Amino acid sequence: MLENVLEFFRNLPKKKCATCGEPIEEQHECYGNHCDKCNNL
Repeated sequence: MLENVLEFFRNLPKKKCATCGEPIEEQHECYGNHCDKCNNL
């Protein structure tokens, strides 16, 4: 059962930036939807 859950998460597509569409380098605690280039902090 645990293998099925791990396989599910491995098969998720990479998160993409909402502005430019480039893949986002994610961290486990990050819920952002913009890449570093497009992030306007």
